[in-house]
Order: sequence, then structure tokens, then C-alpha cells
Amino acid sequence: MSTTDKPFIAASIHFLHWNVERIAACLNELTEEEVWQRPNDNSNSVGNQLLHLRGNIRQWILTGLGGVADERQRDEEFSASGGIDKTELYKQLTETVNEAVDIIRNLPSHHLIEERPVQAFVHDGTFIILHVVEHLSYHTGQIIFWTKLVKDKDLKLYGDTNLNQTN
Repeated sequence: MSTTDKPFIAASIHFLHWNVERIAACLNELTEEEVWQRPNDNSNSVGNQLLHLRGNIRQWILTGLGGVADERQRDEEFSASGGIDKTELYKQLTETVNEAVDIIRNLPSHHLIEERPVQAFVHDGTFIILHVVEHLSYHTGQIIFWTKLVKDKDLKLYGDTNLNQTN
């Protein structure tokens, strides 16, 4: 990997792990019932979102960049209404993220600019990685919002960091 690719790869890996940590904080607050509760008929539960994130990361990184067979059943991610507890959902997501990180970390530089098919699209490796990081961040925000809504609680996701401090 070239020295110019390293900051992008490092930042991507950072945000993949960062979002998974925030999801863990939410799951620690939510009950099993709340994980599978849908706010309305047109919304997904946290459980659906975790299945969806796992499927998306597998399809885009493991298949798109890593060459693993695409066995995704996207509709099942949204139709599920339980049957997997939050510990197992989190385990599956973290295992998938860790597999994706291994692929990203070891990706040859030329794969960042090579176009390849993924889902119904054709994109280069940089786009694929950026899509996955952005997609995970988007749904992590939804999970955080849902947790705060249900629990009416500050999740202290930044710990004791003074976010009003300027450098």
C-alpha cells in the first residue's frame, strides 16, 4: 500500500470500529424487545438494521473487494422480526466488520482505483470503502437516535471529552 493510501485506509478502519463501539453502547441500554421493536410499519427495528449492516458490509467489502461469494438475502434483513438475540446480532456484526477490516488493511493500492461490480453497481475500491463507512455511520446514527428516544438518556458516547474545547 502506498503512503498516500495509508491515511484513507486508517481513517476508514477507525470509523468502522468507532461506529461498532457506539452500537454496542446502544445495545447495552436496549432490551431484547426494544431491539426488535419497530417505531411504525414503515421503519425498521435495530435488529433489522444490524442484519442489514452485516449484509451490506459482506456484499460490498467481503464480496466486492475480497472475492467472497455473494450470498446476501437483502429482503430477509428487513422482514425479520426476532429470533436472534442482541448478543448474537452484535457478534455477527463485529465478526463481519473485523473481516472487512482485514480485507481493507491488506488491499493492494491498485484495488482502490480498479472498478468492480458490487450489488447493482460498478465502483472502484475507494468508493466501495467510503460507501460502507458512510452507510454504517448513517445507520449507527439511527440506532443512537432510537436508543435515546426509547431510554431518554445521554449515552455519553464521547466520555469525558470536552467537545467545546478548541485546539
